[in-house]
Amino acid sequence: MITFIIGLVILFVGAALYGRFCEKVFGPDDRKTPAYEKEDGVDYVPMKQWKNSLINLLNIAGTGPILGPIQGILFGPIAFITIPIGNVIGGAMHDYFAGMICLRDGGTQMPAMIRKYSNKGIYGIYQVFCGLLLLLVGAVFIYTPGDIAATQVFGFDGAATSVSTWVIYGVIFVYYLIATLFPIDKIIGRIYPIFGAVLLFSAIGVFIGLFVKGYPLVELWDDWNGGLIAYGDYFNGNHFIPVFFITVACGILSGFHSTQTAIISRTMKSEKQGRMTFYNMMILEGFIAMVWAAGAMGVYNLGLQSADASLATGTIGVICKDILGPVGGIIAIIGVIVLPITSGDTALRSLRLSISDALHMDATNKAKRLGLSAILFVVVAAILVFAKSSPTGFNTLWRYFAWSNQTLSLFAFLAITIWMFETGRGKFAWIPLVPGCWYTFITVTYIVNAKIGFNVPWTAAYIVGAVAAVAYVVILLWYGKKRSEMKARKKL
Repeated sequence: MITFIIGLVILFVGAALYGRFCEKVFGPDDRKTPAYEKEDGVDYVPMKQWKNSLINLLNIAGTGPILGPIQGILFGPIAFITIPIGNVIGGAMHDYFAGMICLRDGGTQMPAMIRKYSNKGIYGIYQVFCGLLLLLVGAVFIYTPGDIAATQVFGFDGAATSVSTWVIYGVIFVYYLIATLFPIDKIIGRIYPIFGAVLLFSAIGVFIGLFVKGYPLVELWDDWNGGLIAYGDYFNGNHFIPVFFITVACGILSGFHSTQTAIISRTMKSEKQGRMTFYNMMILEGFIAMVWAAGAMGVYNLGLQSADASLATGTIGVICKDILGPVGGIIAIIGVIVLPITSGDTALRSLRLSISDALHMDATNKAKRLGLSAILFVVVAAILVFAKSSPTGFNTLWRYFAWSNQTLSLFAFLAITIWMFETGRGKFAWIPLVPGCWYTFITVTYIVNAKIGFNVPWTAAYIVGAVAAVAYVVILLWYGKKRSEMKARKKL
């Protein structure tokens, strides 16, 4: 438990220090926010801080901070240290600056932010990339909660040929359509507090249970191959770098989050609420990831569940029911189901907003919102049918989703870096460049080697990844200084 506790200290102390530092660099003030300046009763709606924070947490916390750590903990107790460090300097910082820049720029969505702080080429690539990711998120976050609900709540088989499976998918689908179409304060703003209560019960219940049940956790200084599970062998044989950082994803960093913080930039009453709403909610997601990683290691070490990454959804049920009992376990599982559902709905809402903005569509027109939403849902339905009907469909879908999710963050880091230069904060450009450099190396190395990518041997993949990471930093420093000089000349 000591390594786990050290990780939690790093997470919360790091958040208190680095979060305040990021806030100081940005400099929130008392200017009027877009929620008031552009209030339209649909997307620009002033809401209370606690509600914005809760909505943002539920928006960003899908299955990633649960399924990812359950699989990632197979690499050993090093996960308890890498998750909090990466979250503090990478994921939470990413969410804070992305949300705050969108807020200050008038409640823009991420495509508009990328367009403003890059060029047409980068913007075009981002538009396609972001649109595909959000469609994948919509499909993945119907598939995973639907299957968990079918098999672990209702006791169905979850098979593609079972009517019950598609009925459950259909119910989630209908909710997504309602949440995507209707004003944010009418559906999401009212139902999320209930979802949030279930989520907190799930996470806090499992956290307390870890200590009450005395789950055995491996320490950094222990023999990683002791007991039932050979964590050391898994670490050595499965390329911790980059695979771990792609697998764990959302608990450390998620490019998807920037599309969600942009939504909340339209409902905040004050810029000074940003650290709690954006930075600290990502820290809370890191806590969720730590809890589920520890729970998974505990049930693996006790022999309650086979340490197999492909059995991650089954591991969720074992953890919940062993720690909280049959009734509490079901409530906790419902909390797990809530997470992806409350990310999938706003993923599709974000996509609708981005397309509406790009097409200069009137978002207050119900017929236009319905027509656009219908088109998006037809595409998501097609992806879902493929994933469920093909034996390897979901595995392929998840791998592309995980990689593209991390890759999307590079665009946000790019925009944050250029924003730093353009606003006279160039000396702080290292804040987004450090995680941006690292994840360029991670994502490029992974896709160059992966079978779903270019299938190149590891040595060559590492070289290509390193070259790409250096190029990313050099180009952004050059481009940032160029943009800064251009802006200075325009003021003369």
